[in-house]
Amino acid sequence: MTDKYGAYYRTIGIFLDLILLNLSGVIGYFIVLTFPESLDRPQISFLHIMLANVVWFNMAQVTGLYRNMFIKDAIPTIKEALGSLLLFGLVLVLLMVTVTELDVFSRTILLTFLLFAILFLTGKIGFLLWRRAWRAQLIDYKPVIIIGANTLGQELKKHMDGQMILGYKVVGFFDDNSPIDLKQPLLGNLDEAIVYAKKNRIKEVFCVLPDSCLPKIHSLMREADREMIRFKMVPDIQDYFKKNVTVQWFGHLPILSARTEPLEIKINQVLKRGFDLLISSLVIIFILSWVIPLLGLLIKLGSPGPVFFRQLRSGKDNEPFYCLKFRSMVVNAEADLVQATKKDDRITRLGAFIRKNSIDELPQFINVFLGEMSVVGPRPHMLQHTAEYSALIDQFMVRHLVLPGITGWAQVKGFRGQTIAQDSMEERVKADIWYLENWSLLLDMKIVFLTAWHVIIGNENAA
Repeated sequence: MTDKYGAYYRTIGIFLDLILLNLSGVIGYFIVLTFPESLDRPQISFLHIMLANVVWFNMAQVTGLYRNMFIKDAIPTIKEALGSLLLFGLVLVLLMVTVTELDVFSRTILLTFLLFAILFLTGKIGFLLWRRAWRAQLIDYKPVIIIGANTLGQELKKHMDGQMILGYKVVGFFDDNSPIDLKQPLLGNLDEAIVYAKKNRIKEVFCVLPDSCLPKIHSLMREADREMIRFKMVPDIQDYFKKNVTVQWFGHLPILSARTEPLEIKINQVLKRGFDLLISSLVIIFILSWVIPLLGLLIKLGSPGPVFFRQLRSGKDNEPFYCLKFRSMVVNAEADLVQATKKDDRITRLGAFIRKNSIDELPQFINVFLGEMSVVGPRPHMLQHTAEYSALIDQFMVRHLVLPGITGWAQVKGFRGQTIAQDSMEERVKADIWYLENWSLLLDMKIVFLTAWHVIIGNENAA
């Protein structure tokens, strides 16, 4: 998208945020001045003020906060705003301690940061609401033509018409053949495309012709270059992939991947592992430390056998691992072969309660701490079920590209417990693959929250 006043609004956005930062500092300074002298005396100099402004500006550049302000959707904008605040706080604290030797716990600094965070986030939300109302008027639409009136060309036009933020307005098609179902009349044949573009001051054309028309494509490309018209190719990869793909370049060779995988990026792996360690440590220290002896005693009193049930399940890269659970059944020879069902005779009275409320899954936080599982991810299956479903369901093994989880997107969407029908498992697999392709730390947090809510209200699908 090309916005009419993008550079102006970007500059205005930077200055407004700096004004909010300095205003927060002024307010914080005078609030602290009202405190008794023994509590805190502000020791803020011009150096500190300049340092804070420079740090904020650079952290915002690192996160890309002011880049493509009218293109980005609301959620990425908020994520970048929160990321900027986090980096700003961390770097500011580090500099205050190591460079300026200012007391990092100074009330002025803490108050300034809190005030700025509130004003800044409020301002961002206000900007998003304003942008929503004025977005269409701020777009400078580029007239473009599509060379090729085939199915791909019509889909391209439909996408451009539906995504106004791209900033394109399709004038029409050029092709030697007119499809019967073409909703917009042809403007001419292929030889007339570049001539029309030059005459009507169209500076960008999209070519969707198939590979069989390669000589014609080269001819049109050379003609467009002579007239200083940008020529963009749209390859038809629908026969290979049915959704978004990622592209890598090995020299001049484009490499297409069937799906995006955010967790292939190292920083995302570090973030997810940090999240897992934090959550699992808190659960182990504050919950399992007293639940294990208490529930262990009740399990022992209910039926003879071990407290924990260890079962081999399929992990990342289909590597087996021992998944831990509180034992909810009487000891039986079919535990590793037959999936639990509702009103299963093997389930104890206590077991029915802890399964319904997902308490039996709590020991899996130990698996998470050991790196065998993640807090959020596709649920691991018994080895036998993995072999069975992989033979029946396409893409079933894709879910094993990431660590299995205690909970997952499929579970919060209602696909949990006993799986009877194949179509139910197919929906679960689709949800797991969607999670793999759309992972973010915020998504993990959302899933954890929804899982906690389901635990509170109970789940009828639990067997």
